[in-house]
Amino acid sequence: MQLTDTKKKELTQKLLFSRLRILNDHAFYGMLLMNMKFSLDPDCPTAYTNAYKIAFSPTFLDELSPREVDFVLMHEILHVVLKHCFRGLKYDQFIFNIACDIVVNSNILKSVDMDLSFITLKNYGEAMHIAPDGAEGYNYTAEEVYEMLIKKAKKMAGAGLGSKGTGQDSIGTGNGAKGIGGKGNGDNGAIGQGTSFDDHSHWQEDEALKDEWEERLVGAIEASSHGKGEIPLGAKRLFGELTKSQLDWRVILKDFVSYEKNDYSFTPPDRRYDSPFFLPDFNEEVEVPDANLLFVVDTSGSISDLDLNKAFSEIRGAIADMEKLHGFVVCMDATTYEPMPFESVDDILSMKVQGGGGTSFKSVFQNLDNIIEKMKATPDMIVFITDGYDVFPDESLRRNIPVLWIINNDEVTPPWGAVARIK
Repeated sequence: MQLTDTKKKELTQKLLFSRLRILNDHAFYGMLLMNMKFSLDPDCPTAYTNAYKIAFSPTFLDELSPREVDFVLMHEILHVVLKHCFRGLKYDQFIFNIACDIVVNSNILKSVDMDLSFITLKNYGEAMHIAPDGAEGYNYTAEEVYEMLIKKAKKMAGAGLGSKGTGQDSIGTGNGAKGIGGKGNGDNGAIGQGTSFDDHSHWQEDEALKDEWEERLVGAIEASSHGKGEIPLGAKRLFGELTKSQLDWRVILKDFVSYEKNDYSFTPPDRRYDSPFFLPDFNEEVEVPDANLLFVVDTSGSISDLDLNKAFSEIRGAIADMEKLHGFVVCMDATTYEPMPFESVDDILSMKVQGGGGTSFKSVFQNLDNIIEKMKATPDMIVFITDGYDVFPDESLRRNIPVLWIINNDEVTPPWGAVARIK
């Protein structure tokens, strides 16, 4: 194909129009695609992504219908957000690629109400989406499907049946750009049902880029949860891993809420506990009372969207762990914002986050009278969730209220109070 300026413009518009359709019909995928660059690559046989861009062969893109372009874009962006691009180097690449395609295509299929025509390209056929056990791939991670494929490959090899890429009883009969995944099913020998069309050779490990896409995943799920289209199960599982509470709040509240009543000391730590935070030393069982907590969430400019999500995930985890927990959440950057009450997880989910400026722990203690007035009681504990990058105020400002610092890194250690760390 001669790639003239006119043809470049035509193909570019084809991609942009596709992204708009996806944004309208499948908000989750569309929001993620807004973070991705598009490219035309004459050296590429079909399409690929390296997590920075999605590239198309001009010839391949030109032959696709609008709906087929939608599918390919959704396919590529889901490889990125499910982190297939950033892992798998330790695996057999051929088989791992098949596993990733099965998971991605099946998740897309579920997002379009199991309409098989959506994951079918006229020149490539129906994309692979069935796991070796006969179930849809969306039920599994790529690693789980990979293990199934390995077991089946060994079983086939032991029976003397075929090899990768050739033969009716092979792993894949080679109908796609990479020659993987024939049109067979698990019963007649081919491991993957359907075809593959994209090139995975541009995948590489990149921790910084992986972290960026984790943040984008969190933002896309939260922003599109009430929009059109279903969020893929694979993305929901990953979201759950990213946002689940990391701390054992039953232990924390049991130990710290009763600090004043039992005259516990924050030092030395109780060595009976294998935990990432320091615990007060105690020698008796203490029932956790009705706990009234003040959570202070660092919303300064150094805090990312993923950091914020982790912070509120810890608060949600605390509420889920303790039925009697209630209190207030305060956002803090260079100033301290209006306290927001909570009694349930729903209250946390509806909170409006404010911030984006500098950081001042001192401002919280300077406004403690106003906060206590709003709470109508002195909090049993103040919990700061922060990166810790500020000058820590004098301990006397805490007014004998137990303070727990939840730090999201290993670099900062507060000079006083108890410390917990989250990733």
